[in-house]
Amino acid sequence: MKKLILTVVFLVCSLSEAQTFTLRSNEIGGQSTKKQEFNGFGCSGDNVSPQLSWENAPKGTKSYAITMYDPDAPTGSGFWHWVVFDIPSHVKELFTNAGNISLNLMPKGTIQSKTSYGANGYGGPCPPEGHGIHTYILTIHALKTDKLGLDQNTNPEIVGYYLWLNTIEKASIVMYYSR
Repeated sequence: MKKLILTVVFLVCSLSEAQTFTLRSNEIGGQSTKKQEFNGFGCSGDNVSPQLSWENAPKGTKSYAITMYDPDAPTGSGFWHWVVFDIPSHVKELFTNAGNISLNLMPKGTIQSKTSYGANGYGGPCPPEGHGIHTYILTIHALKTDKLGLDQNTNPEIVGYYLWLNTIEKASIVMYYSR
């Protein structure tokens, strides 16, 4: 009888666990590599954006946005490495190198706007040599609107403001890199 009660309690607890909004990658974990590193500003990486996938979006999600931000950049305000928005709600994955705008791998209607590099698309990690370990936060935002009403020339700070206004939930992967 005791075993039956414990089994029932375990099943009830297991079934009641909430599924959380989650961002994953088959390519990155806690550390960035030369594959993701920027090619420019003294860096010689491949500048390939990682594969990303997500699951368990919150109710009411109408689109997604992805950002990659370095709070450790010596700028006084951090550094935006990737700003993507208007990703349709049916999309659940971005393929490797989707951040390369010349390859046209993003879902139709998706916008990759300006980064702190001043260019559109993915711009990988490139911390100053000897500056120590930098933190890179890749975040997916589940949004309550299907379009932000912005374009590819919008700067990251303005996109960030619109994300702040429209985010239902978000999930992140944190990685580190130094040179």
